[in-house]
Amino acid sequence: MKKYKPYIKKYLYCFLLGPFFMILEACGEFILPFLNANIIDNGAAKGDIPYILQNGVYMLLIAAVMLLSGVLGAAFSIKGSSKLAAGVRRDIFNKIQTFSFLNIDEFTTGSLITRITNDITQIQMFSQTLLRGFFRSPIMLIGALVMSFALNPRLALIILIVVPFLAAATFLIIKTASPRYTQMQRRLDSLNTGIGEAITNERVIKSFVREDFEKEKFSKINNDLMDKTISALKTMILMQPVSALAINITTLAVVWFSGKQVMVGSMEIGTLTAFITYLSQILTALNFLANIFLQGTRAKTSDKRISEVLSTVPDINDSNAANSEKVIRSGEIEFKNVTFRYYKNNREAVLDNINLHINSGDLVGIVGSTGSGKSTLVSMIPRLYDPDLGDVLVDKTNVRELSLYHLRESVSVVLQKNTLFSGTIAENLRWGKEDATEEELFEAAKIAQADGFILSFPDGYETELGQGGVNLSGGQKQRLCIARALLKKPKILILDDSTSAVDTATDAKIRKAFRERLGGITKIIIAQRISSVIDADKIIVLDGGKIAGCGTHADLMKNCKPYQEIYYSQKDSEEVFCNE
Repeated sequence: MKKYKPYIKKYLYCFLLGPFFMILEACGEFILPFLNANIIDNGAAKGDIPYILQNGVYMLLIAAVMLLSGVLGAAFSIKGSSKLAAGVRRDIFNKIQTFSFLNIDEFTTGSLITRITNDITQIQMFSQTLLRGFFRSPIMLIGALVMSFALNPRLALIILIVVPFLAAATFLIIKTASPRYTQMQRRLDSLNTGIGEAITNERVIKSFVREDFEKEKFSKINNDLMDKTISALKTMILMQPVSALAINITTLAVVWFSGKQVMVGSMEIGTLTAFITYLSQILTALNFLANIFLQGTRAKTSDKRISEVLSTVPDINDSNAANSEKVIRSGEIEFKNVTFRYYKNNREAVLDNINLHINSGDLVGIVGSTGSGKSTLVSMIPRLYDPDLGDVLVDKTNVRELSLYHLRESVSVVLQKNTLFSGTIAENLRWGKEDATEEELFEAAKIAQADGFILSFPDGYETELGQGGVNLSGGQKQRLCIARALLKKPKILILDDSTSAVDTATDAKIRKAFRERLGGITKIIIAQRISSVIDADKIIVLDGGKIAGCGTHADLMKNCKPYQEIYYSQKDSEEVFCNE
């Protein structure tokens, strides 16, 4: 629970006043039956109207205080638990932002969504219940027990006999329910992952007419969650009938033994009425405490899952940033004996002993077959991944020694998947530079060859984009992503197959603009088409995670067989620049 102390301390008044007012309300709970018994036994029995009115006024005042206390207690409890949940949710989201790709892969996106939503909701509900009942119920329980013994010690012993059996039943229920809640939350992870994939890839599903397959797949996941939920919750529902049985048996026993006392005159009707009320309060308090423990079982599962996220140490951080204040100025890049595996136990490496030097301001192309390690190689530069062996240097400094902020501020990456957000085109472009002027937007769009289609829209740069840019073509999205990357004015620009949906003529214009207007920026282009990198200062050929060749197009055509194979296969398909 230590992790929650900062949030509790910040809103301490809620966590103090909430229970205080609930305790105040509980005190009224066991005072009212006593006054009611006096009215019946001493007022009504003797026909003492002033006595009845006097105690009636006391009861009204106590009821009013209880009403106000109950409202204030509930209000502070809701506020405190909501503030707690909001703080934890914020910190989990902030922690996720520090995760590397490997950290996210370990949890999965669906699981992280469940943890930041459903699991935190469980903590919020439990803390709210705790504030409203954890202190109120014991006070009501103790107060009612004391008043019961004060009224009739012999009858009160019946309650003490029933309580241990109810406690034992509650313990068994909680012990059974706990592991089932863990399984239920895991199935909820799977459901969120499935929903996210289906909605995100809706166009692909429709284009392949796979709606029925996805429905069946979702149905299986949904039914699995339903089964686990029923398994967990059917244990909880035992609590209510068990408590009701205990209340009924105890009430029956009390009525049986007290009935004789009333008949012989050793107990008055008012006292019996008050005693039964106290009995009900005692068992209700026990039932509420049992429900708190049951809810706590589910919250404990969620707390463990939340702790797993908060306690995760990102494998990529600034712990070794000896040059944390250094700012990248030239964009020179060097790979020294770099080896990398996604799965560390694999024998084969994705990148194997890579040695490479890229001069500042160069235009470098990277080609190779699918799975040859092209994207992984460039991901090492902004530290989206770290090598298992070897070093990556930028400006002659190991990237591990640079602060992540300064490193990534100097590197713009346009990934294979073009990600745009809901909002206007201008808002999406300003992700590259929040305070970019209109002139800077226009300039970046012109270099990326995006200004033409932007201005063709009636609202131009203020055109609203759907989620993920669904109202744009693939090539348009790619060009907007390139423009957004250019707005950062980086020292290193990486395009990971980011012109694949652009026609060759537009691709040539983009590369020409790079040559003429981005001379001081180191540019790395991963491409499937040799035409996209044919005029690069240096072309790197990757094959099976190793460098198979490095040089200009002319050099590689002479001495690099993998490059020649790619070239001629594309030439036969008329994909290579016609005027190479």
